[in-house]
Amino acid sequence: MPETWVIDYGVAGLFLAAFLAATILPFSSEAALVLALGTGMDKATALMAASTGNCLACLLNYGIGYFIRDKAGHRLAASRSGRKALEWTEKFGLPSLLISWAPVIGDPLTIAAGVGKVNLLWFVLIVFTLRIGRYMLIAGFF
Repeated sequence: MPETWVIDYGVAGLFLAAFLAATILPFSSEAALVLALGTGMDKATALMAASTGNCLACLLNYGIGYFIRDKAGHRLAASRSGRKALEWTEKFGLPSLLISWAPVIGDPLTIAAGVGKVNLLWFVLIVFTLRIGRYMLIAGFF
């Protein structure tokens, strides 16, 4: 389905596909980017659309995690498994962002970073750099 968005709506379709791919929906932003490039979309335009959509969704994921922590943190802390999860996100939240670019596991890590209240500046620097770098590799900028 996201592939047809790229074909039907061009840059806006790529942006939407990349945005939704950074949520827990099973879309591939990489496939959408490759398709966009294959249809003749300018590399810089495709890179900007995919990067912007994907990075904004990562910010949304962080915000969702932060909201969960604020609203349900006391319930998490009340259970043994919840305490362990909170301890893990507080201890490994920032270092785990080094693999946040990876398909499948990366997007839940951006939510966990919000739950762990990872510093937002570090979150943006690490996640955005890695995600944009991944797209630059795919698009052939390196």
